[in-house]
Amino acid sequence: MEINRGVLIVVLIVVSSAGLGLAGDIVHQDDVAPKRPGCANNFVLVKVPTWINGLEDNEYVGVGARFGPTLESKEKHANHTRLALADPPDCCNKPRNQLTGEVILVHRGNCSFTMKANVAEEAGASAILIINNQTELFKMVCESDADVDIKIPALMLPQDAGSRLEKYISNNTMVSVALYSPKRPAVDIAEVFLWLMAVGTILCASYWSAWTAREVAIEQDKLLKDASEEILEVGAGSSGFVDINTMSAVLFVVAASCFLVMLYKLMSFWFVEVLVVLFCIGGVEGLQTCLVTLLSCFRCFQRFAESFIKVPFFGAVSHLTLAVCPFCITFAVVWAVYRRISFAWIGQDILGIALIITVLQIVRVPNLKWRILLNQVGTVLLGCAFLYDIFWVFVSKWWFHESVMIVVARGDKSGEDGIPMLLKIPRIYDPWGGYSVIGFGDIILPGLLVAFSLRYDWLTKKTLRVGYFIWAMTAYGLGLLVTYVALNLMDGHGQPALLYIVPFILGTFITLGKKRGDLKTLWTRGEPERPCPHVQLLPLEQRE
Repeated sequence: MEINRGVLIVVLIVVSSAGLGLAGDIVHQDDVAPKRPGCANNFVLVKVPTWINGLEDNEYVGVGARFGPTLESKEKHANHTRLALADPPDCCNKPRNQLTGEVILVHRGNCSFTMKANVAEEAGASAILIINNQTELFKMVCESDADVDIKIPALMLPQDAGSRLEKYISNNTMVSVALYSPKRPAVDIAEVFLWLMAVGTILCASYWSAWTAREVAIEQDKLLKDASEEILEVGAGSSGFVDINTMSAVLFVVAASCFLVMLYKLMSFWFVEVLVVLFCIGGVEGLQTCLVTLLSCFRCFQRFAESFIKVPFFGAVSHLTLAVCPFCITFAVVWAVYRRISFAWIGQDILGIALIITVLQIVRVPNLKWRILLNQVGTVLLGCAFLYDIFWVFVSKWWFHESVMIVVARGDKSGEDGIPMLLKIPRIYDPWGGYSVIGFGDIILPGLLVAFSLRYDWLTKKTLRVGYFIWAMTAYGLGLLVTYVALNLMDGHGQPALLYIVPFILGTFITLGKKRGDLKTLWTRGEPERPCPHVQLLPLEQRE
């Protein structure tokens, strides 16, 4: 089969998901809403577990107000307090019912948030829960002339949660709540596994790519020794790889930006379904390629890998590929159907890793034909991706009033749990749950340069100690580690991973190349010349 038709379909989508390490925000910064003494809280998410007639019930999530005291961070320190309805419901006037330390449940509207909190505090409430008039949460700020000397916590609940609690109380049911806002752990084990997954994927892809490049080089040397010029031209024309140059690297990132904007504008349930289909196509192709390559290493499967049958549209396909293909298709379809269950992330990661390894193996810079360096193309590609990441995570907020990259990665407005072009692992020790994720592009784009470095080392017969690969792998690992440190310092707010990875990798290459005197060679040629002095091809006139 012609290599990886499915992969080529989804490569652009893969890059569009680049540049994001994400854990889910629990602290929502807001530079628009002003801060002043008594009104300087961050907008933090708050857990609201409930008990109905003494039995534990649902747990809801609200958002804390800019004003009022901060809440406990540990559940064991949060008091179970009875919940009472406000009368009148908006709590803009003194409640008719007498309160003795209950948490009061009120409706949004008719007066300011700070007025509601002041009225509730004067009536004897220990906290105030304000029901929003929409399903989303709303940030409660302070008015310029408001009295912000408020001594009780205030938070907002989504409409559906508030309506359910209100219905219980209206039916004379005793409802108790506890309010606390747990903090994320400094490090979650999920991030360690995700780091190992990303580094391991590049490691496997690099060795596969280098092994393939060495096999191609050996085959070319054989052709140079005993083949005619016509055979050489035929052999050079059927590479089975995707060659990229400097201009295509720039256009690639520009096209990815356009695609990202399209994702942002068209984000909806049906559009995510289209992305799932495309991801499955690429995943099937990647998984099939990886399995066929792995099984071909065993002697019992080699003859099936080397025997071919002609299939309409696909051309010559090995018998081993035909045997593996149904399993790969079934695997992808089962994942797509059951992708919303709790452990579906395993299937998504398997398909994703197979796709990434295959893309890193087939995407190559042109070698002897064009004499363009792996570092030249890789530097331009990573440099453009570096700017791409920063722009769509941070700068895009100025035009779109929200981070385009983060909105697309989370799958906002789609009803789905993010787009599928991510590797993700559930956060194990995080009280807020969720997933630690990394975009495919944060592995593929740096991985191209890392894989090229190992191919260069092998073709120049450099050992690991004096080569570039071990340094490139170390630089990538450190850059990704710094990304997760920044992610935790920012309370899970999405970070552009390439912002940290690119300086580590390019800085290492430039420093090491300059120190060893290889920088000019790396930039202008990239792969070593393989002269063949024993072959003297005569001009056509002399041969005649």
